[in-house]
Amino acid sequence: MKHLMVIFFVLYALQIKGQSLQLHYDARHAIDPENNPKNFVSVQFEYLKQLDTGKTFIKPGTFLLKLQADMSGDQSSIGKCYMQVSQEVRFWKPRIFINLQYSGGLGVTYPRQYSYYIQNTYQVGVSYPFKIGKGYFSSVLNYKYISYKKPSHDFFYTLYFYQGLWNYKVEFAGDFSFGTENRNHGDEFTASLHGKRFIFFAEPQLWYNINKSLACGTRLNLYYHILSPDNRTQAYPTLGIRAKL
Repeated sequence: MKHLMVIFFVLYALQIKGQSLQLHYDARHAIDPENNPKNFVSVQFEYLKQLDTGKTFIKPGTFLLKLQADMSGDQSSIGKCYMQVSQEVRFWKPRIFINLQYSGGLGVTYPRQYSYYIQNTYQVGVSYPFKIGKGYFSSVLNYKYISYKKPSHDFFYTLYFYQGLWNYKVEFAGDFSFGTENRNHGDEFTASLHGKRFIFFAEPQLWYNINKSLACGTRLNLYYHILSPDNRTQAYPTLGIRAKL
């Protein structure tokens, strides 16, 4: 009965329009046991709404709300929570949007004194949606502010992509992001560091649609200078199911 509530929310998501829920089994401990104490289940809720009729002065574009909880804590309790919200808008005819984003969260560790915040991050910039063949893309270049004790001011780039294959029986989607941030965060652990470091994150996904509401698939979590300050890429695949309407 460990994950009965998770299963309930997956089934409930089948009844709600415009929303989706993903349930992933992340086996990163099996792949990289030295840096990951356990495998865990991850739950991701996503609400995506695309507007932009082009008929009004204020033309709101894509709105995204993403919530993720990793059940990496003691007895499979929630060990990390993350939230991202973004809104696009334009006041002109060309399909170039102002992009506004916020993200943040927290994590619980054992021993608890090493628990942490995922710092509030604010982004503003421009996005440009485009199509290549049967693939849909959105290119986003933002100014990013991270609220460390010593704030970090940087540029950050993200490419979102989506393509349906074999009459949308299979879907390939995800995003790739990269940029820089301060090595020195203004705390005792980073006080001796200087300059910027390059960071990279990606989560390409591949889904097989069982029917209109339910899919099974995988997500590949790629990190560089996100989970560790070491100069190495960390890659952790998952097995997942997705419910949407």
